[in-house]
Amino acid sequence: MKILGIILITVGLLMLLFRQIQYTKKEKVVDVGSVEITKKEPKTITWPYYAGGIAIGAGIVALLLGTKRPKD
Repeated sequence: MKILGIILITVGLLMLLFRQIQYTKKEKVVDVGSVEITKKEPKTITWPYYAGGIAIGAGIVALLLGTKRPKD
């Protein structure tokens, strides 16, 4: 549970710092014999700020649950 908590907190912090991810999608438009035409289109993935907060909160809960040890 500790590893999961650390991963969730790290991902949540990255989500708060980087609000979006941009990439380029390459798509074939025409492919006739030896002639090939492709199109490059920029794409963006965005997420709300509260998603990062939820990931951080879930990571903290996972850390707290992972540190509880049963008493002997």
